[in-house]
Amino acid sequence: MDAPTTTSAGEDRSGDSTGGSRDAGWFGRSPRQHQGEAPRDAEGRIPSRPVTPIRPVGGGTDRTRTAHESPAQAAAHREVPAQARTLTSERVPPQAQRFAPHRTQGLASEPAPAPAPTPAPAPEDMSPTALLRRTMAEIEPIADKVTSHFYALLFLRHPDLRALFPAAMDAQRDRLFRALLTAATHAEDTETLTTYLSHLGRGHRKYGTLPEHYPAVGECLIGALSRHAPQSWGPRTEAAWVGAYTTISQIMIDAAAQDELRAPAWWQAEVVAHEMRTPDIAVVTVRPDQPYPFLAGQYAALETPWWPRVWRHYSFASAPRADGLLSFHVKAVPAGWVSNALVHRARPGDVIRLGAPVGSMTVDHNTDNGLLCLGGGTGIAPIKALVEDVAQNGHRRSVHVFYGARRDHDLYDIEAMLRMQQSHPWLSVRPVVDDGRLGALGDRLPEAVCEYGPWHAYDAYLSGPPGMIRRGVDTLVGIGIPTHRIRHDSIEELVGARN
Repeated sequence: MDAPTTTSAGEDRSGDSTGGSRDAGWFGRSPRQHQGEAPRDAEGRIPSRPVTPIRPVGGGTDRTRTAHESPAQAAAHREVPAQARTLTSERVPPQAQRFAPHRTQGLASEPAPAPAPTPAPAPEDMSPTALLRRTMAEIEPIADKVTSHFYALLFLRHPDLRALFPAAMDAQRDRLFRALLTAATHAEDTETLTTYLSHLGRGHRKYGTLPEHYPAVGECLIGALSRHAPQSWGPRTEAAWVGAYTTISQIMIDAAAQDELRAPAWWQAEVVAHEMRTPDIAVVTVRPDQPYPFLAGQYAALETPWWPRVWRHYSFASAPRADGLLSFHVKAVPAGWVSNALVHRARPGDVIRLGAPVGSMTVDHNTDNGLLCLGGGTGIAPIKALVEDVAQNGHRRSVHVFYGARRDHDLYDIEAMLRMQQSHPWLSVRPVVDDGRLGALGDRLPEAVCEYGPWHAYDAYLSGPPGMIRRGVDTLVGIGIPTHRIRHDSIEELVGARN
């Protein structure tokens, strides 16, 4: 794949980057006095004979002794009154004594100790990863301005690419900066970076992204960064970004090519049922136009015909069914284009588009661990799918579900969950209501979990608002469940779905 290149990378002169004197270089300071020049006194005159200041030795009256005195001289010296031992202390003002040569009568002089060398500054890290992170740190406070400039360049130079993006670009700006920040942060973690970028590459297929689009994006990205990161930008930084973008784009292109061999970029799905559970929550059931393989606990991106190129993520509300139908629980949120369209506008017969299934909040059927499930609001949908999955696999494991809501009438799916509890003795369902208390949905869920247990032999699953997930993870770690046994929806995707 071709990527933007530069010929300026080899012109970097890192030796000038320290800001110090050219004579001194990186590792030292320029001498202030040339060798061979005679010392001068405080008034700039050259003394009649050079006298080296005496280094103080010992303490009290012994400080004027030197190593050259004989025992007799030392004894005679001790008999001289202290007032007569120095001749200059009474004649030279104290201010001048700091700069004038110090004289003693009849005593040899010793060289003064050399000043301690100034430590050399540590060499600046000029590795590609450090340069990437330096640029990201500089543009982070102005991320919105940088991404706006990037899209302005992209649509001005390549107007044909505008059709790939939604009409409103607010959420897209956030996604771009988050992707760049993640890539820069994990530049040295090849496994994490590859997993993240492969997911992005597969997901970009539904937008109609092709390999030939990547060079144009890279060219405009470099242009925006160089404009808004003047402190950190230079030939070497530009080369680091060109190399990083080349790697990023190639991983995404390869992942998309592999995904194309096994699945379409999107599925058409007809709405076959639309049930209002509350004034702002609907259960939407669709029939895909071709087989749609997924796992319980995963989620998918949905696009409605009323808002083209605007995709939002929703979890599957059931395990895979024999009839191939898919169900989603959708809550209309303020200013939510997709959610309001699905709740208040969609009707049987309408056709929506589905992206590929994603997510790792799935059941591990190779272990006997119990399941501890926390679902808040419409987050009960994937929890319900997990319970169905356990029931279908026939492996009777202990499952505890905590179903959180703000008020009693918000427990819109409690009857279905209680019917499942009656059918499966290994299942326990506990509703947790906030009783209208101020705060975020699911505030009581973590404390309710702590009232039961112990949970050290359980795998934990969380689904709901981002704040609930963060508090729930902290609580579960605090009661002894290791992080590798805690699974939850992607918080970043949840934030996007609610915007």
